[in-house]
Amino acid sequence: MATFELKLPKMGESVAEATLTNWLKDVGDTIEADEAVLEIATDKVDSEVPSEVDGVLKEKLFDVDDVVQVGQTIAIIEIEGEATTTETTKASDTEMTAPEPKTVAAVEETITAAKETTQVSIESTSDRFYSPLVKNMAKEEGVSQAELDAIQGTGKDGRVTKNDMISYLENRTSAPLRTPEAKGSQQDSTPKTAVEAKNPATAKAAASKAAPVSVNSGDEIIEMTRMGKLISHHMVASVQTSAHVQSFVECDVTNIWNWRKKVKDSFAKREGENLTFTPIFMEAVAKALKEYPMMNIAVDGDTIIKRKNINLGMAAALPDGNLIVPVIKNADQLNLVGMSKAVNDLANRARNNALKPDEIQGGTYTVTNVGTFGSIMGTPIINQPQVGILALGAIRKVPAVIETPDGDFIGVRYKMFLSHSYDHRVVNGALGGQFVKAVADYLEAWDVNREV
Repeated sequence: MATFELKLPKMGESVAEATLTNWLKDVGDTIEADEAVLEIATDKVDSEVPSEVDGVLKEKLFDVDDVVQVGQTIAIIEIEGEATTTETTKASDTEMTAPEPKTVAAVEETITAAKETTQVSIESTSDRFYSPLVKNMAKEEGVSQAELDAIQGTGKDGRVTKNDMISYLENRTSAPLRTPEAKGSQQDSTPKTAVEAKNPATAKAAASKAAPVSVNSGDEIIEMTRMGKLISHHMVASVQTSAHVQSFVECDVTNIWNWRKKVKDSFAKREGENLTFTPIFMEAVAKALKEYPMMNIAVDGDTIIKRKNINLGMAAALPDGNLIVPVIKNADQLNLVGMSKAVNDLANRARNNALKPDEIQGGTYTVTNVGTFGSIMGTPIINQPQVGILALGAIRKVPAVIETPDGDFIGVRYKMFLSHSYDHRVVNGALGGQFVKAVADYLEAWDVNREV
C-alpha cells in the first residue's frame, strides 16, 4: 500500500501557521477525497483541512493545540497503489524524505535547530503543558524553565499562550517576574518602585499595565474565546498605532428608502437575492474611494502604500457576538447586482463559519454597520494597516427642513449618520471630512428612476 502526506495548505499570503483545534477523523477511519480531516484556526479565521485522496488515516503527526507551519505534513493517509518517492513517506521513528535543494531559509532553519539542541530544554510537567510555539519562543528568548513555570497563563486550563509570552517578554526588562515563592511578599514593591523612579521608560511601561481586578463572592469568571483574545489584541494595537480622529455627517436617504421599497420585490424574484441597504452604501463608498484615492492607502513605518485595488472590508457579526471582516475584492468594478450578491454571500458564510482565509485578507478600507444594533452613530477602531473605517448608523424617520422654490417647510425624512474614523498621522481633517461628505453626496443624489 502507498501512503499520502496530508500537508497544511497555504491559506493566504500573510498566514504562515495555524493551530490545530480538532481532529475530525481517528486513526483507522476511512476518508474520501475532499472530506474534512481536521479543523484549524489562524489569527484570521477558523477552517477545515480536507483530504486530497481516498484512503485510511494511518497516522496523526500533531496533537490538538499544536501549532503547524504552512507546508508541514499533518497526517499520513494510506491509499491504494504503489508507493512512490514523490508522494509517500515511510512512517517510522526517523522519516526519510527525498533530498531537496537547500534554500537559504532551509539552511537557517537547520542552524536554528542545531542551536536549540545545545540549549536547556523546556519541558511540560504534569501540572503545566507548553505548546511547541511557546517552547520555541522560550528557547529563542532565553526564558528559563523556572521563569516559564511562573508565568500566569490565560489559555485553557491555565496554559501559557503566545500572547502571554509576548506580554511577558515586553515587560521582562521593566519588572522581573516573581517566582511562586515570592508572590505576596511585601518586599517586591520596594525595589520595583525604586527602579521605576530611576528609569522613566520603565515607569511608563509599568503605568501602561492594566490595574488588577478584584473578584468578589458570586462573581462569574468567563474566559475569553480564542477569537475574542485576538480581537482584543488587534483593537489595542490599532489604538496604540494610529491617531484616531472622527468626522460625522448626517445623510438624507429618503430617495434610497423609497427606491428600494419599489424595486426590492422584483429584484428578489429576478435575482434570487434580497436587496438590502448595505450594497447600496458599499457602492457609494467605492465611488468615494476612487475620488479620494489617498483614503485607499496603508502605512508601513515612514512610508505610505497607495493601493491600486479597492477592496472593501465588511464587518459582519458572528453567532457568538464577535465580528469578522470579509473582503469584497475590486468593489469599484461591481454593479449593484454583483455587489448585492457578494455582500449576501460573504455575510451568510460568515455566519456559518464557512469563510476561506483569503476572503478576509487584502482589505484596503472597511465599512461597519452599527445601525444593525440600533446605534445612530459610532466611533469604530481602524482595521490595521488601513487608515479609515466608516460606521453606518441606523436609518431614522425624523422631522427635517425641506427647501423648495416656494419656500421651506417641515417634512418627514429618512436620515442616518455616517461616522468616519481615520488615521490622523497621514489623513488630515480636510481629507477625512471631504471623503465622508462625498459618500453622503452620492447617497443623497440617488436616482429614483434607476434601473437595476
